[in-house]
Amino acid sequence: MTGSVSSPIPARQPQYGDKPPEITRKITACAACRKQKVKCFMGRDGQPPCTRCKKRGLPCAVNKSLQMILESDADWKSSVERKIRTLESGLARVANHLSLDDVFDDVDEADDEPMELPPPAASDGVSPQVEKHTPHNFEIVMDPNSGPAAIPGSVVSPVILPGLDQRMEQDIIHRKVVTIDEARNYLNVYQNRLDHFLYRILGDRRSLEQVRKSPLLLAAVCAVGALHTADSPHFETCYQEFVSIAAAQTFSRRNTVDDIRGLCIAAFWLSGISWTCVAAAVRISTEIGLHRSIYKALAGERNHYLRTRLYYLVYVCDHHFSVAYGRPPMTRQDDAVRASMPFLESDFADEDDSRLVSQVQFWNTGSKIYETFGIDVEKPLNLSMIEPLRRLSIDLDGIRADWTEKFTANKFVGNYPRKGVGLHYHFMRLYLHSMAFRGIGKPGFRSPDVALDIDELANSALLSATAILRAVVMDEEIQSYLNGLPTYFDLMLAFAVVFVLKVSTKYASSVRIDTSEIRSLVADLVTVLKGVTSSMHPRHLLVSVTHGAETLLDKCSGIDLGMPSNAQVTMSQPTFDQSLYDVSNEWNGASFDNFFMGEFDFLSNQENLNGFLPDSQYQQM
Repeated sequence: MTGSVSSPIPARQPQYGDKPPEITRKITACAACRKQKVKCFMGRDGQPPCTRCKKRGLPCAVNKSLQMILESDADWKSSVERKIRTLESGLARVANHLSLDDVFDDVDEADDEPMELPPPAASDGVSPQVEKHTPHNFEIVMDPNSGPAAIPGSVVSPVILPGLDQRMEQDIIHRKVVTIDEARNYLNVYQNRLDHFLYRILGDRRSLEQVRKSPLLLAAVCAVGALHTADSPHFETCYQEFVSIAAAQTFSRRNTVDDIRGLCIAAFWLSGISWTCVAAAVRISTEIGLHRSIYKALAGERNHYLRTRLYYLVYVCDHHFSVAYGRPPMTRQDDAVRASMPFLESDFADEDDSRLVSQVQFWNTGSKIYETFGIDVEKPLNLSMIEPLRRLSIDLDGIRADWTEKFTANKFVGNYPRKGVGLHYHFMRLYLHSMAFRGIGKPGFRSPDVALDIDELANSALLSATAILRAVVMDEEIQSYLNGLPTYFDLMLAFAVVFVLKVSTKYASSVRIDTSEIRSLVADLVTVLKGVTSSMHPRHLLVSVTHGAETLLDKCSGIDLGMPSNAQVTMSQPTFDQSLYDVSNEWNGASFDNFFMGEFDFLSNQENLNGFLPDSQYQQM
């Protein structure tokens, strides 16, 4: 069989005799003018509405003549036949590749008639085409380099048929969502600043042409770049395009490492879809074997070095949005994670890799915290939990001591590499020590055998929370980072505000705290955040965090101290809708249960102040 076959559809012959009927008089006047028998002057380019209908506010439409109908029908059929011939040519090449000689043998003579197909549906011009997905065929693989101890699934491989590449149709520059110059500006915003907060997800510096090889990566970079450009009009459209492209590639068999990079970028900065993007990134990275590249990376192969560092980025991203939200992480301590320190001995490793590995170690400890203490926020700590908690706290101290002095100033993000270690340390320490408040108001809370330990841990949690707030209030360089740091920082800043206000109003009798100093600190923080967010894009998450913190502080002013009998806690996260980045409207109880935020409500209305007010005051309202 040759690589091409003759089309079963013959060249189209005229269907109206020897030639289509000629109707020399074409209708150019609209129906309203024809009815009144007056001259019809059409608008620009001869298109309705005409001058008379526009002036009188009348509906204006030109009835199609028979000639126009016939011409439209002929043009459509010619287009369909061209597409069918192209499809047949492609199928012939596939059949030839798979030695399917009889692929067209069952086309009988009756099929030689012109095909009657329904008219094509109108495209909305928004959603990219979805790759057609068909069931896999599999073949047995005999790998001469593989021994009997090979992974069982490695002996079969899916047969992926060649298909049309939809990537050009998904490209947001090709679709005229943004121009080349606009996309290049957003790439510069991302690549010259944001990428250096996350240890260079893009890796080596890239041109726009290189980024465009993955439409998903291009859309993510443009959406995040637009979010961090205050006057950008493209954030909403780039965001929606990214969501459409990501949805279209859900079942794709042709995902690349650049697609993983695009999903990570979206997860770190687009909070409403972070968890969905993380899940897809983890699935694809394990599907293409990033976690197995560590062995060849340690042997000095640069390509596998790049794949391994991308896997570490996926690991960190996964833990940002799993451990902190009380979800089991999808990536665990496997060989790649255990070999993170030897990875730094590679000839290719630099300071960004050291920063990345420090995060891997922080979140490895975070996973241990999650696995040790679980998510039951109603269960008070008992004596058997105290020593594991102290050991994990010592681990955090060691990580901070090991890494703080190793980092120098970065030409893109200043002293963030060093200061970021301190912020992450206090985030994780607050997460760990806030467990001292688990089960507060329940039987067994602060039992005599753990009372002193609970008090110590509670005060340690408060110290870390206030350290976070003071770092933002007092350090102008950290303030300059806020319009660029990933949303995890906004989340932890919000948690620190909730924590100190909750403790200072409701649990002041349990810890040593100067309530007036705490409220003054939060007031200073709100002032700083209002100044910082005044030049941010209105959809930035920190804009809503600022508004919510200010509202919460106002609700707490003038509250006397007291100790209620219980505490019911919830907090909500942004959802994928119009209010995606307006979480201040969500801090009122319509929320999700966050396990380590379990005793703290981010409230913004009077009805839910019972979370902060003592029982006696609440009854008087």
